[in-house]
Amino acid sequence: MKVLSGRASGLTYMALAGQLHYTYSSTVNVGSRVIDKLGARDMAHAVFVAVQLGLLDPRRRHGDHAGFAAHKYRGEEPCDDCWEGERAYRRGRKAARRVSKATTA
Repeated sequence: MKVLSGRASGLTYMALAGQLHYTYSSTVNVGSRVIDKLGARDMAHAVFVAVQLGLLDPRRRHGDHAGFAAHKYRGEEPCDDCWEGERAYRRGRKAARRVSKATTA
C-alpha cells in the first residue's frame, strides 16, 4: 500500500526506496506485484483501479501535478515530497556521472 500510495502521490520508485529504506529493485518489484494483483496494465492504471475499489482515497493524494518542475514552472515553492523526489533524482544523476567519468578515465 505504501508503494501504491507513494506512486499515486507522484513519487518515483527511487524516492520511495529511500523513504521506505528498500532497495530500488525491491521497490520496483513490489510495484510490479501491485500491478499484477490489481490486474492493471501499468502503475497509473493500478492507481485508478485502487481508487475505484476504495483502496486509495483520492483526496489524500499528494496532488495532481508533475512534481518539482511543475511547482517551479508555476512559481511555487515545491512541497516536501517534490523536494525529496528532486533530491533523489539529483543524487542518481550525480552517481551516474561519477560512474561515467570512472569508466571513461
